[in-house]
Amino acid sequence: MKNKRQSKIIELITAFDIGTQEELAERLKKAGFNVTQATVSRDIRELQLSKANTGDGHQRYVIGPGSSAGLNDKYARSLRDGFVSIQRAMNMLVIKTYPGMAMASAAALDALDIPEIMGSIAGDDTIMCATAGEKEAGVAMDKIEKIIR
Repeated sequence: MKNKRQSKIIELITAFDIGTQEELAERLKKAGFNVTQATVSRDIRELQLSKANTGDGHQRYVIGPGSSAGLNDKYARSLRDGFVSIQRAMNMLVIKTYPGMAMASAAALDALDIPEIMGSIAGDDTIMCATAGEKEAGVAMDKIEKIIR
């Protein structure tokens, strides 16, 4: 449950400008997670989230720069938890996830910073990853397969 909750946190802060623990807790509750402020605080600390200026005088939670090995392990675990399959289509990767897990898995994939992946788009159960070419798609696919094993 903790991994799913933390994956959801990554998904939420990637999708929305969330600036307070209370707002994050409320969004988690709406997503079906029964959390307390203490739980949210602990998750923020474990995920090593930080705050960044939004440009309009507000702040929002972001994934901190310079991910530690432990944080990379969390992202890899989040990707593994949602993963169903992967296929290559020329310079694109199509990753299937369990329903509702694509956004969290894509956020984890983005945080793992695989250089061959130029960007990704997530739906409910599918992630599309763009690479510069077929060679890069093959390299990225190999790296993802190693992560999910």
